Amino acid sequence: MTDKSYVELVSRNKDFRRLWIAAVISMLGEWFNTIALFFLILEYTDSEFLLGVLFTVRMLSFALLQPIIGLLADRFNRKTLMVVSNLAQSVLALGFLMVDGPEDMVWMLGLSGLMMMLHGAYMTAERAALPNVVDEEDLATANALDAASWSTALCIGAMLGGIVVSVWGVDAAFIIDSITFLVGTLFLIRLKLPQERDVDMDGPLISTAFANIVKGWKRIRSEPRLFRIVFAKASWNIAGGGLAGVYLVLMGADLTGFGAAFGFGLFFFARGLGTGLGPILARNVFTNPNRWPSLVGQLIIASGFFYLLVGLTLDITLWLTVVLVVIAHSASGANWVLSTILTQQWVEDEIRGRVFSTDML
Repeated sequence: MTDKSYVELVSRNKDFRRLWIAAVISMLGEWFNTIALFFLILEYTDSEFLLGVLFTVRMLSFALLQPIIGLLADRFNRKTLMVVSNLAQSVLALGFLMVDGPEDMVWMLGLSGLMMMLHGAYMTAERAALPNVVDEEDLATANALDAASWSTALCIGAMLGGIVVSVWGVDAAFIIDSITFLVGTLFLIRLKLPQERDVDMDGPLISTAFANIVKGWKRIRSEPRLFRIVFAKASWNIAGGGLAGVYLVLMGADLTGFGAAFGFGLFFFARGLGTGLGPILARNVFTNPNRWPSLVGQLIIASGFFYLLVGLTLDITLWLTVVLVVIAHSASGANWVLSTILTQQWVEDEIRGRVFSTDML
């Protein structure tokens, strides 16, 4: 059986459609929020250092609690975990309306960290749940669409977020962000999500937590091919997701004659375009799954090489730099989707949340 087309998968699989739409709506609002935070920091402090602090807080908040999040994604209903995450983020997004000056930066960083922790819980639960709503042969299509949608949300959200902030101010962006989480939750409520449960989860949560978390790590270590792709992906998450993000913000802030909001939007639009094209190209070009494990490493190297060129060309021509950002993130997007598919195929449902919690670091 061949995998379905994107349109066919969305139209015929109602549970995947609900999961996909909920994610797209929430991601769109997330990028409104992100652009607004960048703008707040530069408006109130003009501090590139604080931008780095924001990214550090977000990265650490996303990563540090992942072992516990993975445990919860295997112990409790993943749909419930996603719903609770969305509702909590909807409330927290409104907390940014209280930011009114440089004295509120600590409050802003704390809220951003909490939201990123909840976002990590949503993503881990969603990645672990996807094989339960689509057939195995459709995982490539589903993951490519998911990645392309994330990228589209980044492109549209970053550009629209920049426009909204420029025209109506940051408060409008935060209100829109809050609303998107509520709308996304409406689609999740009707989602039917089967889930296998690990018998080791039957004991008390606190007393069995550490042993069950370690069980997830042992599952990764027990299969060398799984260990290699999880380690490679987690390593790139630090560079491609974290350090590269800081660099894009700094480049956007330094664009002469355009303004910081437009600069943020432009470079994150390029990032989104690349991470959308990469998975689609990977699905259609790399059709032999046996080659995917080796391709993961090659794609990481390619992405790093093109980011080196980004740094060398910024002072030469803006549009060449934008193209190189697109290419670099096309490679990283292809790496992301191929490694995700392999992890979903190789790992059993009852332990998939714990494995993905390490994969998402």
